[in-house]
Amino acid sequence: MNLSLVIPVYNEQDNLPNLFDALYATLNTIQKSWEVILVDDGSRDKSLEVLKEYAQKDPEHIRVISFRRNFGQTAAIAAGLDYSQGEIIILLDADMQNDPADIPMMLAKLDEGYDLVSGWRKNRKDNALTRNFPSMLANSLISRVTGVHLHDYGCTLKAYRRDVLEGFRLYGEMHRFIPVYANSVGANITEVPVRHHPRKFGKTKYGLERTVKVVLDLFTVKFLVSYASKPIYLFGGAGSFLMFVSTLIMLYLFIRRIFFFVSIANSPLLQMSAMFFILGVQSILMGLIAEQLVRTYHESQRKPTYTVRTKINLKQDFDE
Repeated sequence: MNLSLVIPVYNEQDNLPNLFDALYATLNTIQKSWEVILVDDGSRDKSLEVLKEYAQKDPEHIRVISFRRNFGQTAAIAAGLDYSQGEIIILLDADMQNDPADIPMMLAKLDEGYDLVSGWRKNRKDNALTRNFPSMLANSLISRVTGVHLHDYGCTLKAYRRDVLEGFRLYGEMHRFIPVYANSVGANITEVPVRHHPRKFGKTKYGLERTVKVVLDLFTVKFLVSYASKPIYLFGGAGSFLMFVSTLIMLYLFIRRIFFFVSIANSPLLQMSAMFFILGVQSILMGLIAEQLVRTYHESQRKPTYTVRTKINLKQDFDE
C-alpha cells in the first residue's frame, strides 16, 4: 500500500457524501495504491450508517473503524494510524473545510525529499475572533517554545512518511504536535499553503476552551521532546538555580551582618534561603531518580536512543 488517508469523523453525516465525491475525484487520478480509513468517533447522528454504506460499495479502498463512544480527535487519529498500511500517511478532516484536491500537491512535495508536509490555511474561512486569532497566538507560542516554526499547527491536512510517525503514542490533544515529535527524530519538514473552505453543514466542535488545553499539552510536549531522555537537565538545572539563589541570599545576609550589624536570625530572608536550598537539593535528587527510571525504561524495552534514516549494505537489524 502506497498511500493511507486517515479521517476522523464525528457527526458529519451531511458532509460525508461530498467528502467521498472529492476523495474519489482526486485519488483516482494518482498513480498509487491507496486506502481511506475513516474513524467514527462515537457520532450521534447517522455518520456511521453512511460510512458503512460506502465501505460496502468499495471494500477495496474504504475501511471504517467505529468507537464505542466519543474519545476525541487525537484518539481517532491514533486508531487510524495503528490500522493504516500505507508508506505515506495523510491526515484529513471530514468537514470538507480541507480540500482533498490539495493531496497531489502535497505528495509531490514529499517526492522532493521531505518527510512531513504541513498544510497552512493561509486564507482561513473561520470566525476571526473566536477561531483565527486564538489559533494565531497558539501557533506563535508553539513555534517559539518548540523551535519548530509552522504557521498552522491546527490544520489537520498533513502528509507524513510512515517512519517519522513511529516511536511515540498520541494522547489528549497531542495530534497537533505531531510535527514536533517528528522533528525530534530528524524529520525534514516543510509547510505549504492549502485551500480552506467555509463549513457548509454541521457546526464546529472546537471553541476557545481548546486553547487552554493546547497550552497545557505544550508543557508536556516540551518536556517529552527536550528532557525525556535526560530529565536531570531539567530537574538538576532548576535545583542548581534554586541553590544559587539561596547562596546569594545568604551572602547578602552575611554582608549585611558584618558591615551593618543587622541580625540574620530575625530576617525572613534566612527562612527563604533555607527553603530554596532544600528545594534545590530535592529537585536534583528527583532528577537522579528520573534518570534511573529513563535508563530502566530504555534498557527493559530495548528502546533505542537514536533513529536511523537509511541503511546501506546492512541485511540484518542490530538486535539480530
